[in-house]
Amino acid sequence: MQFIKIILVALVFIVNLTIAQPSWAGKDFTKGTDYVEVTQELNQLLTVKDNPEQAGYTPEQFQARLAQLQSQKYVMETARKRAQCFNQTGKTLGIYANKPKKYPTQLYFLAAGQITDDDWDCDGIYLPAGTQVVLSPNTEVQELTQPIAVKFVDGTQSIARTNPATGAIELNVAPAKVFKAGEGSWLLPTLSQADIDAQVPSPQIID
Repeated sequence: MQFIKIILVALVFIVNLTIAQPSWAGKDFTKGTDYVEVTQELNQLLTVKDNPEQAGYTPEQFQARLAQLQSQKYVMETARKRAQCFNQTGKTLGIYANKPKKYPTQLYFLAAGQITDDDWDCDGIYLPAGTQVVLSPNTEVQELTQPIAVKFVDGTQSIARTNPATGAIELNVAPAKVFKAGEGSWLLPTLSQADIDAQVPSPQIID
């Protein structure tokens, strides 16, 4: 009888390993909406590669957008951790994050030097009006006249840092989307950087 119990327990264990994805297994971000959207836009873009002006691009803009989409697709195909945001700005940063199946995407506050817990998805960053920012590598500094939210695709490891020479916030990867007030589904409050600095950092998003 004891032998039969051991066999049954072993069988249950094997079935669980076969059917259920182990908790330590890598995430598959190719099944999310971000991957579908990027793939669709990439496929549409490739249909006009010989005549990019049909899509409203110069040849240079077309190549830049193509490279950006290919990079986003690659991130989602190879990432094994949820999207994280690393705050190297030297001040408190507003970030949009969600905890899958528990909390929807909303605004949190990340202290300087902190990185979000990989149990959470860091979807994007809030940038208030008046911010000097470089939204993607190799682009010029711009000053925001209104608050924006920048969105990253699933699996992105994003870093926001302050350039000591210019004082501008620089992002290590170009955002997938940029939202202004009234666009998208995220709440964009009217906050200054002083308002953000006065917020208590959100402890739940830190490991």
